[in-house]
Amino acid sequence: MLKIGAHVSIAGGVDNAVERQLEIDGNCGQVFTHSPQVWDHGEITDEEATQFREGTDEALAGPWVIHSSYLVNLCTPKEDLRAKSRDSMQQEVDAAATLDIDYVNVHLGAHTGAGVEGGIENAAGVIDSLDVPDDVTVLVESDAGSGTKLGGQFEHLASVIDQTDEEIGVCLDTAHMFAAGYDLSTPEAVDETVAEFDDVVGTEYLHCIHLNDSKHACGTNKDEHAHIGDGHIGDDGMARIINHPEWRDQPFVLETPTEDGRSFAWNVEHVRELRE
Repeated sequence: MLKIGAHVSIAGGVDNAVERQLEIDGNCGQVFTHSPQVWDHGEITDEEATQFREGTDEALAGPWVIHSSYLVNLCTPKEDLRAKSRDSMQQEVDAAATLDIDYVNVHLGAHTGAGVEGGIENAAGVIDSLDVPDDVTVLVESDAGSGTKLGGQFEHLASVIDQTDEEIGVCLDTAHMFAAGYDLSTPEAVDETVAEFDDVVGTEYLHCIHLNDSKHACGTNKDEHAHIGDGHIGDDGMARIINHPEWRDQPFVLETPTEDGRSFAWNVEHVRELRE
């Protein structure tokens, strides 16, 4: 089964995410549990949680992913920001357990002068300080690689995995990888990138793929998503990504734009057209 869905809103209650996923013909997906621009997580009521779990069990293949707040920075050398990031992540993994969500996805963040090794050590320390419930896995996401942000190189992801005692995984974002310099625009390029990821990180650590085309060329470090097939990755690259034997069984979560009269529903349908 092709697992395809999108990042949908929880406006009006987290349980509404199930119906929004069904409206775009998705069968898995991603949510924020609160506004990603603030630290306040608010509250998920027991009724919302029950309806979310029951709706998911009845109508979706899953899995769901929680995307952490944009404010979270695991790599920062600033102790106060690292403490806030840790507290926010603890609330996310606890929410995941409440909602029966498998994964909490997080960007490593920026080391802002601590250096790559220092930033990775900081990130690993935050992850290890979490009390992660059973059946919840933290995923570190690949990044576009601008400035001092970490995660743009597969080696960054591998180093965090190696330095944590917690059993974590990886979420790859196709637009981010492409922006960071990993070519995905042809079937041959995809095969090379898949092989490199397996060699450096290990396919066994991959649990989710953010499926996004890119409005900018490979290696530009510019993170701007395009409709599937309309960007610099294009249909040939996208088709190989979703059909590659090493990646085809992963859940694909769209973060594509709403523009040109098209939104998630169009992209979900197009991905299904590219599936072999």
